[in-house]
Amino acid sequence: MLLKTHLAIALLFVIIFFNYVSDKVVFIIVMAVATLLPNIDNPFSGIGKNVIFKPVQFFTKHRGLFHSFTLAIILSVLLAIFIPVASFGFFLGYSIHLMIDSFTREGIQPFWPYKAISKGFIPTGGKVEDSIFLFFVVVDILVFAVIFIFV
Repeated sequence: MLLKTHLAIALLFVIIFFNYVSDKVVFIIVMAVATLLPNIDNPFSGIGKNVIFKPVQFFTKHRGLFHSFTLAIILSVLLAIFIPVASFGFFLGYSIHLMIDSFTREGIQPFWPYKAISKGFIPTGGKVEDSIFLFFVVVDILVFAVIFIFV
């Protein structure tokens, strides 16, 4: 999926969990970063175009290690040990990215290094993804209104 779709879906979870986290600013920032982080292995993604991630791309393939719950769990545990306030937002953001990409035709290797692939039928980009993006923008607005305005 594209950056905008990942962020629109992650925003829904930010809205849902917002009242349940202790440090709201850290939660939002970490969620946003973690939602984008799996794509550092893609030289064509917004974050992957950054020169500091070129070594990562040399040693990994797109939708391999960085698109796995293996790495999500390892990094989340490390954060829980060293920066506990960031661990939940990180795991949630990273996992959302993985779940969304598991519905694409390319799929993901959820438990890397195992070769099993979880994939769906949605092509990355195009009208189907645009529809998904618009759907989640509307849902974000409605859920925000229900949680923060009407309650």
